[in-house]
Amino acid sequence: MLLKINHETRYVYDTPVQYALQQVRLRPKQRPGHDIKNWDIEIEGGKVELSFEDHHCNHVDLISIERGRKQIAIRCTGEVENSNGSGIMGSHAGFAPLWYFKGATELTRPGSRTKKLVRSIGDDFESDVAKLHALSAAVLDKVAYRTGKTDAGTDAETALKAGEGVCQDHSQIFCAAARLLGFPARYVSGYLMMSDRIDQDATHAWAEVHVDGLGWVGFDVSNGYSPDERYVRIATGLDYREASPISGLRYGAGNEDMIVTLQVQQ
Repeated sequence: MLLKINHETRYVYDTPVQYALQQVRLRPKQRPGHDIKNWDIEIEGGKVELSFEDHHCNHVDLISIERGRKQIAIRCTGEVENSNGSGIMGSHAGFAPLWYFKGATELTRPGSRTKKLVRSIGDDFESDVAKLHALSAAVLDKVAYRTGKTDAGTDAETALKAGEGVCQDHSQIFCAAARLLGFPARYVSGYLMMSDRIDQDATHAWAEVHVDGLGWVGFDVSNGYSPDERYVRIATGLDYREASPISGLRYGAGNEDMIVTLQVQQ
């Protein structure tokens, strides 16, 4: 499946920006079954200072913002051809060892609710994959998909308490619970071609767990199945912060509005 993606993130400030830096993780990963045909990033109101590969093998562009700007925009366009519909990403690669993906972070630290969730699925499963699919279903049962109830700083335990959240929350809860079960787990950010629309207002997120004999296996908790050829992986990390498409800092007073326009189509 050949996917075409057009993605713009625009920041609007009510006072001129004096200094700002953004880390941009918006270049898809080349891998078997995930062929990047072309990909371009255009910066309006800034420039790429340097590019590097982080410890998760994510491509990161460090962008500086022109002094005095009241608007900046980051635009991505490209085509990705997918031929892997199994949800299995394969063997582990990269700088970080597998045990690293069993560790908790501030956003995925398990509390009493996460531990109760893990106990609720039991142990009677024919395989690790079956157990993880049951865990995915349990997360979605406990946390209904609703926008506007959580934000980028919401941790897994807080989202479980609220009982509402989005794909970011589902993925972080799943990672926290899978690690309690002894599995290496990581957060994934990327794109999903939806069946009912072309225009979207946000990127997507899911999780991957390393299973003996299979390698990394994907789980989209929000949709209840494993990623297929409609998915484009952008970045991975222990949680949202490590795989966030855009993160950064800004000096100066004033408010910031973010406007996202996104199209993913075949």
